[in-house]
Amino acid sequence: MHFTRRQTLMTGAAAGLVAALPLRARAAADDLIAEFTGGAEIGTGGLTLTAPEIAENGNTVPISVDAPGAEAILVLATGNPTPAVCTFRFGPLAGAQSASTRIRLAGTQDVVAIARMADGSFVKTASTVKVTIGGCGG
Repeated sequence: MHFTRRQTLMTGAAAGLVAALPLRARAAADDLIAEFTGGAEIGTGGLTLTAPEIAENGNTVPISVDAPGAEAILVLATGNPTPAVCTFRFGPLAGAQSASTRIRLAGTQDVVAIARMADGSFVKTASTVKVTIGGCGG
């Protein structure tokens, strides 16, 4: 197999671009967390994230979050090109501060949930989901 100089340069540039994508997604997730928390310290406990350990199809991965006393819960898929999944907001008349949905995952990655509690504090939890067939064309 013979590569020309141009083909070698283009292959190297494409590989570099592909390698940089997860870093951009991670930076975007960090920015979203900073925006949601306003830079406040994040604790643990009081927030439950239920996600499968292994998802055969990344197109429809069921998750649920539960945080009694929460005002809002931010859900992120840190390995997706666009990590923001959703934000659940709960008013004072909400019967329970829990929600469930199905999300799309590009590949094996962490799903992160951060809850803003009624006292203004934040709690975080994460779960790694192994995806057999990615939901974003992979």
